[in-house]
Amino acid sequence: MDIKAVESSYARWAPIYDNTFGAITKAGRRRAVTYISAQGGKVLEVGVGTGLSLEHYSDQTRVTGIDFSKEMLRKARAKVALMRLRHVESLRQMDARALDFPDNSFDIVAAMHVLSVVPEPEKVMAEIARVCRPGGKVVITNHFARSKGVLGAVANLASPFANLLGWHSDFEIETVLQEPDLQIEEKRALPPLGVMTFLVLKKAT
Repeated sequence: MDIKAVESSYARWAPIYDNTFGAITKAGRRRAVTYISAQGGKVLEVGVGTGLSLEHYSDQTRVTGIDFSKEMLRKARAKVALMRLRHVESLRQMDARALDFPDNSFDIVAAMHVLSVVPEPEKVMAEIARVCRPGGKVVITNHFARSKGVLGAVANLASPFANLLGWHSDFEIETVLQEPDLQIEEKRALPPLGVMTFLVLKKAT
């Protein structure tokens, strides 16, 4: 999947995203934000999209969101202004493969349902690890490939249409577990039907 495909895909989906994919991924997003809000601190949300998560962060957080899609960010900024979300410090257009932040900038980095839609997710994970401070957390919710059963069959059928759909249905969990400084602290299946996975990774001190 290339960056132009991602950009055009999300330009198409932006007007209806909240009521389609946004609704499907609601449980994972809420689980991640609840966890992050309990921790508090300086948060980077990679792939903030239309800002569906932003109103749910606690006042103990200071949130920066980035996304490559200008159409998505336009909707996110409108939400922040309408709801007067003072805990949101910045929303910036940015390629997640080359984050414009210094090393160790954030206490928590969140990536909710984004790693299977970006090109070169390994580079994105390397950047996430770089900007997370030592001892900080990386919080991920995502669909990962299943090798067996109905879900596995559906993923295999959908994988050739990744550019059209805007996501990799056959995305392997090992792709996000390659950074040596990040170790699994928590992993659990999420509804509906355990299709999504909630991951917390801790950066070595």
